[in-house]
Amino acid sequence: MKRFTTVLSVLSGLFLLYIGLLYLLDPQASAAGFGLPSWPEHEGTGFLTVKGGRDISICLGVFALLLTGHRKALGWVLLGLAFAPLTDMLTVLGNHGSAATAYGVHGLAAAVVVLNAVLLLRERPTPPVA
Repeated sequence: MKRFTTVLSVLSGLFLLYIGLLYLLDPQASAAGFGLPSWPEHEGTGFLTVKGGRDISICLGVFALLLTGHRKALGWVLLGLAFAPLTDMLTVLGNHGSAATAYGVHGLAAAVVVLNAVLLLRERPTPPVA
């Protein structure tokens, strides 16, 4: 199970890095996949780069905890971070966006993050090798 949670954590971090870079490099083109019916244009695209920065920041935090072996802390952080895709889902639904994207992208992401968090929190420490 430890290998599964490690792989899931790495994949989650890489996915966040990918999405974050998309929003930083081409925010207007990336916005259509978020699920909302309309996006800021021209000067308003700065809000889209905020999302990119947020996602990359989360990715770096996940990798820092994973690489330093703080798996229980990573579990707690992921549990808290599940709030981001959950609010993304509710934002899409509350603004008459795509329900398929709200549930299929943001809802699924929240569920995977919560699953990973719970599995990490249930892990038993590895006994030291004598």
